[in-house]
Amino acid sequence: MLPQEIIRKKRNKHSLSKEEIEYFIEGITQGKISEGQTAALTMAICLNGLNSNEISYLTKAMRDSGEVLEWSDIKGPIIDKHSTGGVGDKISLMLAPLLAACGAYVPMISGRGLGHTGGTLDKFDSIPGYNTSPNNTLFKKTVKHVGCAIIGQTKNLAPADKKIYAIRDVCGTVESIPLITASILSKKLAAGLKYLIMDLKCGNGAFMEHKKEAVELAETIVKVANQAKTKTIAIVTDMNQVLGRNVGNALEVQEAVEFLKGQNIDTRLYEITMELCGEALVLSKLAKNLTQAKEKLEQALKSGRALQKFQEMVTLLGGPKDFCEHPEKYLPQAAIIRPVYAETEGYVQSMLTRNVGLSIIGLKGGRIRPEQTLDYATGFSEFCQIGDYLSKNKPIAIIHAQSEIDYEQAARELRLCIRLSSSPIKKLHNPIIKKIK
Repeated sequence: MLPQEIIRKKRNKHSLSKEEIEYFIEGITQGKISEGQTAALTMAICLNGLNSNEISYLTKAMRDSGEVLEWSDIKGPIIDKHSTGGVGDKISLMLAPLLAACGAYVPMISGRGLGHTGGTLDKFDSIPGYNTSPNNTLFKKTVKHVGCAIIGQTKNLAPADKKIYAIRDVCGTVESIPLITASILSKKLAAGLKYLIMDLKCGNGAFMEHKKEAVELAETIVKVANQAKTKTIAIVTDMNQVLGRNVGNALEVQEAVEFLKGQNIDTRLYEITMELCGEALVLSKLAKNLTQAKEKLEQALKSGRALQKFQEMVTLLGGPKDFCEHPEKYLPQAAIIRPVYAETEGYVQSMLTRNVGLSIIGLKGGRIRPEQTLDYATGFSEFCQIGDYLSKNKPIAIIHAQSEIDYEQAARELRLCIRLSSSPIKKLHNPIIKKIK
């Protein structure tokens, strides 16, 4: 087989065989297929799609490109959650320790930022010493002793996806449903999961802006995952505004720690987090129903057990032993921390959430190139929400930048992101849009 003929076949809208897909993925893994050829095939897939069989073949080939973990020495349920990405989405940071505090085991294989969305690994990289790429021995030890570990793909876990992921980010092929499905599930299936909760973001800050697209992706993921014997449900959630108060790597870690401490909790962030955690406990039979599940989660928060699990995970993976006690001592801070105000007063009617995420890239908190080093300190805190009244006393957000030039650029961009109304705006209703089982 020739890589260029496989590319040509998909370019011409023909179906690829199991053997052709396995050949291509093996070539990517072994370095026999170039980045240019990989980019060409992903673009052909993005334009012409894959049928259900092709998606299944691609997912399994990427899963099997490296080691597939097994957890026979752990008696509790092996469960995880994945989000398709949004602006300010730091739910994974609270979800993993919350579930661990309720008796689940969460081996979370996460990714870095894609396009305008922040990456969970980039957030953890802002914690000094935290090892997002441990060997499998340390990864499994952390999961077994703490109940959760949030890391990236090791060299042996879905290595083909790691290469494809970086190329998609800079080649305009992020939004493909087949590629998203295969990327997500190859990592999750390689982690040896028994249960999976999918958080499908929908709105102008998500890769899937429209409900129809988000539901289609959710249905595809649920179908492929269940075929692979990982019990999966998907929840479509709103991403038409920044999720939570902070956007940016270190700033989102700060908000997550405060959440686990029960401090300054944003309502929408709380509702989605508890819904996803609750469904995970019910799916894995750690709770009889959603009401009982949320009672357990509330107790895990109030008792401090969830915060303790987060600290234990950070410590075992190389971070400071007193990180949760003094996160401000360890997280990087920007040189300029200053509010930005709207040009007129009014109620926030809507926001261009995707553009807020792109502004983080301008502050060097997101990537243009795969190898780019990030500035973990930059971003926005105290971000306004739809329905808020902005005035000379209430800013759009507080900008964290490293220079006056960067601050002014971000300020201009944020003013363009916010649409105001002179009349009161009703706060957005329930952020849970749909559940798919």
